[in-house]
Amino acid sequence: MASNGVDLAQKKCVACEGGAQPMTPMEATAMLGHVSGWELSHDKKSISKRFKFKDFARALAFTNAIGAIAESEGHHPDLTLGWGKVGVELTTHAIGGLSENDFILAAKIDAIQ
Repeated sequence: MASNGVDLAQKKCVACEGGAQPMTPMEATAMLGHVSGWELSHDKKSISKRFKFKDFARALAFTNAIGAIAESEGHHPDLTLGWGKVGVELTTHAIGGLSENDFILAAKIDAIQ
């Protein structure tokens, strides 16, 4: 599940098969070094980040851009939208934890800001 030196934003999410193992806490912590400002949850099963904007319209536009990327990648985050802020949480539900897909999508989200 390592990025093998490839820019994560250039990679494509791949479908996880049932029975695949989620990243270990050590692997997930190492992958955090490839994405800026993302935090690992206490249970080590998700990563999250909050983005701030000048107003609701910009936050909504960012949310819509995330939606377009999520659809094209086939990997969908949990989003919260408020005035001037967007919260993003990523996990791979099919395996009950983190996969490289979560970090790929995090890098792609960072690239649109």
